[in-house]
Amino acid sequence: MIRPRHFSPNPATSIDNRFQSLDPTRSSQHLAADAHREVTAAAAALTAAGVKVHLFEDEDPARCDSVFPNNWFSTHAGGRVALYPMYSPSRRTERRADIVEELKATYRVQEVVDYSGLEHDEAYLEGTGAMVLDHVGRVAYAARSHRTNPIVLERFCAQFGYEPMLFDAYDEHGDAIYHTNVMMTVGTSFALVGLDLVADAARRMQIHDALGATGRTVISLSASQVSNFAGNAIELSTPSGGVLAISERAAASLDRTQREIIERTCTILPLAVPTIELAGGSVRCMIAGIHLAARSLPQRSARDMSLAAV
Repeated sequence: MIRPRHFSPNPATSIDNRFQSLDPTRSSQHLAADAHREVTAAAAALTAAGVKVHLFEDEDPARCDSVFPNNWFSTHAGGRVALYPMYSPSRRTERRADIVEELKATYRVQEVVDYSGLEHDEAYLEGTGAMVLDHVGRVAYAARSHRTNPIVLERFCAQFGYEPMLFDAYDEHGDAIYHTNVMMTVGTSFALVGLDLVADAARRMQIHDALGATGRTVISLSASQVSNFAGNAIELSTPSGGVLAISERAAASLDRTQREIIERTCTILPLAVPTIELAGGSVRCMIAGIHLAARSLPQRSARDMSLAAV
């Protein structure tokens, strides 16, 4: 997770992100301070639930969206890290070599696969925002958008061993879904999916069937629930079982049946991030999952514990 000092909704990304909004009642300084507090509280709540959290600081005033690290890197079993090409030039400095080096010092990293050079070809794939990865079925679900290039998606899938499942999806206003992870969460025993937002009926059924084939219960989300970030959640592991990290706003939009299905195997952990959500992302966007094996004797870097468990 990244704790930013200079958070604000990014005007450079608002054109194709209908999930963004403004709060004219708060100054930019107040927004930044509130976002800082929300990240601090969310990290503490995750830690209290048993999740190991690595929290990095960001002091750069040019990186207003850095609270969403899952867009620029992902980690994978077998010691692989992927770096991604970003659609908006305003976000490209979020890729931080120091974070990658800290990961190498703490976990076993065998290879860093860097796709960021594809920005020169205007070909983008914004990490696990653009893709929702099913690590069991080995399917990469991806809604077509400016931020999800089909050729880069194919390249990633070929290198990392996933089958691409590309589809067109639109919100209730008819605008393309900008990131797949705002409409879809794949957990261990369930999946939250805005199926009605998928334009093609045959593709909609393919998505449903592919998720069901892995034994998951498919929970269909309404357009309203998607707009409230119910699809932007993530299941995390703890010593006592799984927790579903989700925003308070998103959790409140779930109906009783949906909650009961989730709670059969997972504890719902609502996090208060209303300021962060102004930028068009929620809890899932705030978390870059670690799928790497820890070193048996962790190495300390020169910055010594900048990658620190909260």
